[in-house]
Amino acid sequence: MNRHSHAVEPVTRPRRAALKISLTIGGFIATAATASVLLVSAVARRVVTPATKRAQETVVTSLDPRAATITLVRNPDTELPGKYGLWFGPDGRYLKLGPILSQNASTITRALLNDRDELDGLPSSGPATFSGWFYSRPDELGLPWSDEIVQTEVGPAPAWLFPAEPDSDRWVIAVHGRGTTKSECLRAVPVLHESGCTALLISYRNDGDAPPSSDGLYGLGDTEWQDVEAALEFAATHGAKTVVLMGWSMGGVISLQAALRAKRADLVSGLILESAVVDWGSVLDYQADAGRIPIAVRRAAIAAISNGWGRALTGQHTAVNFPALNMVDRADELTIPMLVLHSDDDGFVPADGARRLAEKRSDLATFVPFSTARHTKLWNFDPDRWNQSIREWLAEH
Repeated sequence: MNRHSHAVEPVTRPRRAALKISLTIGGFIATAATASVLLVSAVARRVVTPATKRAQETVVTSLDPRAATITLVRNPDTELPGKYGLWFGPDGRYLKLGPILSQNASTITRALLNDRDELDGLPSSGPATFSGWFYSRPDELGLPWSDEIVQTEVGPAPAWLFPAEPDSDRWVIAVHGRGTTKSECLRAVPVLHESGCTALLISYRNDGDAPPSSDGLYGLGDTEWQDVEAALEFAATHGAKTVVLMGWSMGGVISLQAALRAKRADLVSGLILESAVVDWGSVLDYQADAGRIPIAVRRAAIAAISNGWGRALTGQHTAVNFPALNMVDRADELTIPMLVLHSDDDGFVPADGARRLAEKRSDLATFVPFSTARHTKLWNFDPDRWNQSIREWLAEH
């Protein structure tokens, strides 16, 4: 061998082991980073993506068509007094639940209020979806009504119009919540009709009735308010002089945004907020705690939803402006009276935000607390108190 050449130092076992450990750690870090990104993306998408199926979180243990009774596994919803709804069976039939007839530690037996033929062919047990709607069709109310179309920027949005008798230039535009439809608002129509108001129950982008937005995702109120703006224009062209916006859950923040941002906000004379989102930060924190989502993940998910760089993770075309949707922080901008109804045991949208909004604007807000009515089920739990609160507020405002 040439004396000027140098021998190549062999790779010793310790160096090979160090190299292997380095590659393993690097691979682990890369895998962990990928997993974290995927988790953040999944959480963010869940917040803004409309559900395509109803969650079946209720279990029917027996159904007796002849006795018109149904037995359900006990949970915080099924044990509530009052009248409710239930989607059940392979055809997703809508059942009306009446009073509790009997109960034990594990099950609740309730009356069924459907006609007998509506119960034919149903299975005796299986998964179901509990609902606070009770009414599902406009013809069930026994009041005059018509199908209407509200022209929005995303296309024609179906609506139901219940005219006042006699005709009135005071309207209520009813805005349903996330993951539901305008049927949610039917419970309010009788008291609105009794109070002399024309009621317009609207649909909005991505709710399954109205056309979807370009990305097919919720704006959490930051875009949907534009469909309420279109409904205000519809009301104005059909004779409305003043309009009360009434919103359930996410419909509450949509209504609040319309009251501040719509071109025809001058028509809006008041707000009725039921189980309403008024601050998404506290709502998402509450739900993340319930789902045991780590703080770092939830913060990253909210950042992805609210910034342009997050579009690759969420699929959104437009970021959500969370500060604009925080009506507790923006309470000083409100100038119209509000009726705020919320239950302390809501279980989805904590009542703290509604209380803070009502406290900050005690000059405008009438707060009516419930204790055991859950989320958007205040009418179901205590219809007399709910109706009376709305009746008196409308009479005073």
